[in-house]
Amino acid sequence: MGYFNLHTHKFTNATATFELVNQYPWAFDSVLPHYSIGIHPWYIDESRLESDLATIAEKLALPECLALGECGLDKRIDIPMSLQTRVFERQIILAEQFRKPLVLHLVAAYQELIEIKNRMQIKVPVILHGFSKNEQTAQQLIANGCYLSFGKYLLRNPELKSVFLSVPEDRFFLETDTIEETLEEVYALAASYKGITVAELQAITTANRLKVFGI
Repeated sequence: MGYFNLHTHKFTNATATFELVNQYPWAFDSVLPHYSIGIHPWYIDESRLESDLATIAEKLALPECLALGECGLDKRIDIPMSLQTRVFERQIILAEQFRKPLVLHLVAAYQELIEIKNRMQIKVPVILHGFSKNEQTAQQLIANGCYLSFGKYLLRNPELKSVFLSVPEDRFFLETDTIEETLEEVYALAASYKGITVAELQAITTANRLKVFGI
């Protein structure tokens, strides 16, 4: 059973942890046993867009590539939303083609995601990593078929406890992303919030991993 880290940028190779390590197509590391790969909205480069998408398609065909991501939308950066949306939608098409879940970076673009999800009739699982918003937003995303992953903000914002507790057991994951704190710390806090043991929490995230990733 053990721990499952939905999203991390640092491979630890811990024996008790299943890690989904974030990769970028322009800096691919073939050593990683399980990974996601995608174009983060911060790092869109039109000059290499076609080669990046080709690399993503090549890796999505491999069994060790479990998801496309992180990709998504961010309204707080200077890259035009029209370009971000175009790149995001092209990645969605690839995820659907290879039947791999999407791991999303999403900032202030929740309604846009819901519109795209409904318009494109996305069938693969959609997971928002690093969730930090309120319960209303969480429930709206869940109602639209999304999963939520918690990590940094769960540790650093006590007000997120009620949001986390409002999420159904079959719709959440836990992660470290880029934080210095350990995955064990994230699990310990999440388990204490739920009033269950870490082992019971591991059973929940393992079941969710099997359901979404099939592994």
